[in-house]
Amino acid sequence: MTTPFTLSNLPYGVISTASDPKLRCATAFEANALELHALEEDGFFQDIPGFEGKSIFGQTYLNEFVVLPTESHVEVRRRLTRFLISDSNSGNKYFTPLEMVTNHLPMNTYNFSDFYCSLEHAKNCAIVMGAKMQPSWFSVPSVYCSRTSSLQVSGTPVTRPRGVIQETLTSTPVYAATRKLDFELEMGVIISKPLPPGQRLTTKEAKDHIFGFVILNDWSSRDIQSFEMTPLGPFHSKGFMTSISPWIVTMEALECSETSRTIPQNPAPPPHLAWNGPSDCATFDIDLSVQIIRQRKCYQVTSTNLKELYWTPYQQLTHLVSAGEPLTTGDIFGTGTISSDRVNDANEKIGLACLIERLAPQNQLSIMKQDNLVFLEDGDEVIMEAWFVGQDDKRRGGFGTCRGTVKAANL
Repeated sequence: MTTPFTLSNLPYGVISTASDPKLRCATAFEANALELHALEEDGFFQDIPGFEGKSIFGQTYLNEFVVLPTESHVEVRRRLTRFLISDSNSGNKYFTPLEMVTNHLPMNTYNFSDFYCSLEHAKNCAIVMGAKMQPSWFSVPSVYCSRTSSLQVSGTPVTRPRGVIQETLTSTPVYAATRKLDFELEMGVIISKPLPPGQRLTTKEAKDHIFGFVILNDWSSRDIQSFEMTPLGPFHSKGFMTSISPWIVTMEALECSETSRTIPQNPAPPPHLAWNGPSDCATFDIDLSVQIIRQRKCYQVTSTNLKELYWTPYQQLTHLVSAGEPLTTGDIFGTGTISSDRVNDANEKIGLACLIERLAPQNQLSIMKQDNLVFLEDGDEVIMEAWFVGQDDKRRGGFGTCRGTVKAANL
């Protein structure tokens, strides 16, 4: 498959071009962006509920479209599919080559939370940090509130952050640039249907409130994190930047990849977090990978899958609102680092979705060890990819990339 943006996919994003700097909504198809606002102006969507007399796709974010009922999303997708398979669309005026497009954040986001829900990741972090996993981790999905201001679209460079670091338990804490910059491979879940304060969801109902998914890189500063983590959790070590891929892959596109969890939940979750839908629709079969480019050399450091999380996105969303917190259209939550216990042909752990887990001797990759790749250096580029897999075990489409290059710390 040469393009992630297949006819089975049709993800949504926000773009501009040098010739037209106005932000507007688009769909990615093969090597082009399909200009949805131009189609809208020509009356293509006018009889779809929610579009009457409105400029839905002329907005600088997708929120106006995302909040529409699922039935409207399905009808837009049906019409776009029919339009794109028409023989008359060669060289169409509504197409803009993706190479000419500047991508922007697709959603106006009010709330951003981040989970900690991979059993493999949690066990490895406990080993590296010399700590024990808390029993509560197995009862509820661990999560913390993060900063919406940290969200940046793929391609935005990440400036090495500064913070307070303590090298040893007896040394004096100093304010300095991090020396342990890391990535975390996650997926971002985009909320569509709002939920008023005081209401709750079942795990099956959670599906109705999700518009789609993006790749999410929760950049992390491990030395700053280790100093500030107790007692309230991460702040500067996570809040300096979070990258997301620009194209939202919708729930309609992902239906073909619905599947079962692969990690048993033991003990059983509390009743309100138990999955109450079909077992083969509990999560999604999405392959994810990470490459690091250092001085023109490419290191394949991660290969994992969303279905290998302990807690599923539906359970995460159910927990997120279980105390009565509201949902707002455009909210994003990160699934947490998607580490798995899979190995490569050399029987080395390839499923680990961040660098700190590789500090445990049994988790090292030989290619990284021989070149002394431990944490990210200035000039390194991190490239994340994701593809959703159909029930026939064939890739049906992808998310594109989520990438960022490390810049030196500001003076």
